[in-house]
Amino acid sequence: MIQQHINILNEKLNTLNAEEIIRHVHEVFGTKILFSSSLGAEDQVITHMIATLKLPLRIITLDTGRQFSESYDLLQKTTARYNIPVEVFFPSHHKVEEMVNSHGINLFYDSVENRKLCCNVRKIEPLKRALQGMDAWITGLRREQSVTRTEMDYAEPDNLFGIIKINPLLGWTEKEVWDFVGEHKIPYNTLHDKGFRSIGCQPCTRAVMQDEDIRAGRWWWELPEMKECGLHKK
Repeated sequence: MIQQHINILNEKLNTLNAEEIIRHVHEVFGTKILFSSSLGAEDQVITHMIATLKLPLRIITLDTGRQFSESYDLLQKTTARYNIPVEVFFPSHHKVEEMVNSHGINLFYDSVENRKLCCNVRKIEPLKRALQGMDAWITGLRREQSVTRTEMDYAEPDNLFGIIKINPLLGWTEKEVWDFVGEHKIPYNTLHDKGFRSIGCQPCTRAVMQDEDIRAGRWWWELPEMKECGLHKK
């Protein structure tokens, strides 16, 4: 039944632009949909659209406890610019303490399994709490970002959280994102000006060369097909 609903939804979303997609899914899901922002350039575009459309959509973000200071600065600038609340969700301090005391503070460098454990504690579990009671969530994913995202649809089942995932910017290029940011003077993370094309936790993110893959600076010690935290696993 859910796949049939998604197929019908995609037939409609494939005819709409990003702003129209956001408006439409808000009409469809009402208070049962939220937007989860990582504060990346794509998510800043979506936040701008939500604010411009004056939609009463919940916006949430995750504070993993290992963020760049520039990310916190951007969160402050964003709420001030658009005068909208952004709910911050934190990991369980009990689970973080248990993980660090058992595996070390920088456990993610030791193995893919440890890195996924860290992502689960710091990102997946908090997002599960945020999505409780929701039927859908909006993301800033684009097909161009990664080999793990090329087959995604505008609407697709999220089996991890048991709801529907909506990707309004799915077909956008990186240039289109930055053109939109520049045109509308949208606040963005200043690390982007220093070669960071994709920004996550500080220990797991580094600057890349312009000719490298967009997400080459994320978990750079792992194979490309492994580079997902688990939030967007197919």
